[in-house]
Amino acid sequence: MLSMFGLVGGLALLIILTLRGWNLFISAPLCALFVAVTAQVPVFVGEVNFVDSYMNGFSSFVASWFLMFLLGSIFGKFMEDTGAADSVAAWIIHKLGKRQAVLAVVLACAILTYGGVSVFVVAFSVYPMALSLFKDANLPRRFIPAALAFGSVTFTMTSAGSPEIQNWIPIQYLGTSPWAAWEVSLVVAIVMFVIGYWWLMSMIKKAVSRGEHFVERSSDPTLVERELPHPVTGIIPLLVVLGLSFAFHEALAQKALIVALTGGVLAIMLLNWRFFVDMQEALGTATTGALIAIGNTAAVVGFGGVAKVTPAFHTAVSAMTAIPGNELVGAAIAVSVIAGLTGSASGGQVIALPEVSPHYLDQGVSPDQLHRVVSISSGALDSLPHNGYVVTTIRAICNEKHSDAYWAVGAVTVVVPVIGLAIAIGLFNIFA
Repeated sequence: MLSMFGLVGGLALLIILTLRGWNLFISAPLCALFVAVTAQVPVFVGEVNFVDSYMNGFSSFVASWFLMFLLGSIFGKFMEDTGAADSVAAWIIHKLGKRQAVLAVVLACAILTYGGVSVFVVAFSVYPMALSLFKDANLPRRFIPAALAFGSVTFTMTSAGSPEIQNWIPIQYLGTSPWAAWEVSLVVAIVMFVIGYWWLMSMIKKAVSRGEHFVERSSDPTLVERELPHPVTGIIPLLVVLGLSFAFHEALAQKALIVALTGGVLAIMLLNWRFFVDMQEALGTATTGALIAIGNTAAVVGFGGVAKVTPAFHTAVSAMTAIPGNELVGAAIAVSVIAGLTGSASGGQVIALPEVSPHYLDQGVSPDQLHRVVSISSGALDSLPHNGYVVTTIRAICNEKHSDAYWAVGAVTVVVPVIGLAIAIGLFNIFA
């Protein structure tokens, strides 16, 4: 009983500290220590202890994913520094115009994200243009975070073929490919896009009907006039990433992402060399960003490493895997809950998959179906208010308050993926 209290209390404390702005390098091990103490896990000594459990979880994630984070960060930063990301986004926005301001922002984010650019880089890159579009269309600016998030972390991030790690982590546990169950994934992505876009536009139109409009601020960034490369030179590297990941995934599994991102980096260098503002600075910033991103995720995974050795965790996993009915539902619930509590889709997968995947595979669940359900479910409850991307996008990038902007973000990044998850499970059962 005390162990379960510690596990739930530690997770709740982690959420509270994250919402209060605590650094995850501090809050995650502190909360993990609370979990360990309440479960009577020794801190330093013994075959199973807090320090070894935390650091094994932390270091194993870094060892498995560092190169992917680093290359992904470099690729995204090069797209940003050369102006290629801006060029692609501006081209999409120009083609659609201010009458389709929201659609233009969503599609710009979607194309960049599906091409392998980090969701954080996408948000930073598209935000100035989104601000200009919302201003021209006189739409309430508090919906910009929802438009950015919807295009980045929903129907693109967890779809088949996506180079984002949320679609690649299951490969190492299930022996699948990034294109697992692509037919169902395509249907789900389309449905998620249609429902999410309709809902977002409905919320915006309702707000406008109440008299809300765009309000300028003195701190608003301005679009910097600079020579941009042709949009094609920004799209080609995205296609290179997708093409190489498809070509090598069978031979190299998750390591194919290293080849794909390396190809993307080389392509952007070859095509847009003269447009670099400062390559050395871009490399430095990308490296720092990769270390922070993987460190924050690994800190949460380390917390999961401690949680996994407690009696309460095994009790909780047993309860989730014993849920009567369809096995995919149990897997979806397990991954969703852990991703939601940790505020991390990738962290939730790494914590949950080693525990639940053997159970469901032994029961005869299709690895491809399990891959897609795990990927989609990890991208639902992870977007609760304490999620790192959500906090960064709302506060740091868009300079909005959670109370004003989050409800629209939550609708399109939590509720819509849950709907998509239900559709995926339903289709898998129909065509089983």
